[in-house]
Amino acid sequence: MQLRSTDQGQLDLFRARPSVITPRDAQDLMSWPFFSLAKSRRVTPIDFRMGEVSIRVEATIEHGMATIWDADILIWAASQIVDARDKGLRTSRLMAATPYEILAFIERGDSAHSYDRLKAALDRLQSTTVATSIRQSSERRRHRFSWINEWKERMDISGRPLGIELILPDWFYAGIIDDALILTIDRQYFGLTGGLERWLYRLVRKHGGRQTYGWSFDLRHLHVKSGSLSPFKRFTFDLREIVRRQPLPGYRLALSVDPDGRSRLNFQLNPVDPFASASATPCAPRGRTTRAVK
Repeated sequence: MQLRSTDQGQLDLFRARPSVITPRDAQDLMSWPFFSLAKSRRVTPIDFRMGEVSIRVEATIEHGMATIWDADILIWAASQIVDARDKGLRTSRLMAATPYEILAFIERGDSAHSYDRLKAALDRLQSTTVATSIRQSSERRRHRFSWINEWKERMDISGRPLGIELILPDWFYAGIIDDALILTIDRQYFGLTGGLERWLYRLVRKHGGRQTYGWSFDLRHLHVKSGSLSPFKRFTFDLREIVRRQPLPGYRLALSVDPDGRSRLNFQLNPVDPFASASATPCAPRGRTTRAVK
């Protein structure tokens, strides 16, 4: 697969650095239904409207829709770009890295199987198309893009992979360059195995942030916002199981019922351990409500 010479001529190559960096996520991707939450192939589009926000995500039969696990590659890209920018380095939508560097960051193995899965994820990201009104000047105006414009792999004469180059879309790159639209996430996120719990962590991190008193959502609102194909009854059952297991790093979940009978999911920061490592991210002082920390 070759990158178009017009793109290569207009963009400087940004070589991703193998150093340990803080994971960062794009708030737009944390708030809205952009990815399939299922491990099985999904081709049914996501067609979401809420207020002034509209999102249409379409997949190909060949590759299926990009999944929330595939989005780990976008988290890697955002983390690299924001860290480099903060250090005064020039960044670009045209990125280069070795498969090992990407897989190590998102905590996957470095086996041949992991590399094949990485290539399949890149194919899904490239073939999935999104049309959205988010960050557009008018609700009627939509920005259409794929999560990765193009990508290619380099190999030596024996067929051993040497590296990957990819081009990010303008919409995504603009969102991560804007510091107000980026949040840090817990590295334990990469260890979450379920699509729903991964989506839920990103939503909780976005809306609850470091707020002492947390946040809550009506379950039917959550169901719509997830973009999940699961019936509401199944969605509720899976949520109850997540609440029972408490897998989300840094947050405590609970279910409650409003006086009008509507079920709600409540979440707040885990209690602070006074003996926790000084390197841990501090919570907001008790009694204060703060906006999410970047």
